[in-house]
Amino acid sequence: MNDHDPILSEEDKELHEKLAVLQQEHADLDASIEALALMPSPDQLMIARLKRKKLLLKEEIVKIRDQILPDIIA
Repeated sequence: MNDHDPILSEEDKELHEKLAVLQQEHADLDASIEALALMPSPDQLMIARLKRKKLLLKEEIVKIRDQILPDIIA
């Protein structure tokens, strides 16, 4: 955020901060999965666990985005 952002409530600021953290974790997991997949004998169980965690993070990211930008039609 910068000084040019509209005024956000404390809750919105917290949601934006949490969203940024989750997006970074998601990107980190993606990089880890890619790196593991490139190994000579990749640990498929570890890759599956990371993919599952990545999916859970993605779901949480979508929930937070929905809170920040509620669906107008709903």
